[in-house]
Amino acid sequence: MSNMVFWRKFFKNIGMSNRVNTSDSISLSQDVLLMEHSGSKGDVDNIYLSTSKDVNLYELEQLCDAVGWVRRPLRKVKIAIDHSFVIICLFCKNKERRQLIGFARATSDTVFNATIWDVVVHPDFQGRGLGKALMDQLVFHLRGANISTITLFADPQVVSFYRNLGFITDPDGVKGMFWYPR
Repeated sequence: MSNMVFWRKFFKNIGMSNRVNTSDSISLSQDVLLMEHSGSKGDVDNIYLSTSKDVNLYELEQLCDAVGWVRRPLRKVKIAIDHSFVIICLFCKNKERRQLIGFARATSDTVFNATIWDVVVHPDFQGRGLGKALMDQLVFHLRGANISTITLFADPQVVSFYRNLGFITDPDGVKGMFWYPR
C-alpha cells in the first residue's frame, strides 16, 4: 500500500478525507471534528483540528506553560507561526468554552524538505492519541505537497513516541550540526 493511500484511508476513517486539501495551498477553511471526548463530569467535549495560522498567542503560551516549556517572546512566536508552512491546532470545545489543547507546526522549502517544530499536547489530554493525530496530520499535509524529507528535533524522553510514528534517528549516519551565538 502506498503512503498516500494509507494516509487517505486513515483520514477517511476519522471523517476528514473530503475536507483535507492536498494541493499546493494547504488549508482547512473551518475546524474539523476529530473526536468526541467525555469529560470528568460526564459532559462531552468535542476535539477539533484546524490549520489556521490565526492562533491566539496567549493561549499558545498557556499551553506551553502547562508542559513546562521555557517562555519565548510572543512577537517572535508570531513571526515563527507566520513563516511556517503548516500549522495544526487542536481545540477542545464544549458549551462553555474553546480551549487550545494541542499545537504543532512545520517549516519547509516547499519542495524537498520540511522540519517539524513545537509539537505539544496539554497534559490533561495526553495519552489519548492526540499527539499522534497532530503528527499524522502534519505528515499528511507535507506528503500531500510532495515533500519527501521530513525532519524533527526531539527531547530524549519523547524519541520513542516519534519512533513509533515511523521516524528514525540518523538515517544515513549523518549527524546534525548546530551553530549557536556565543
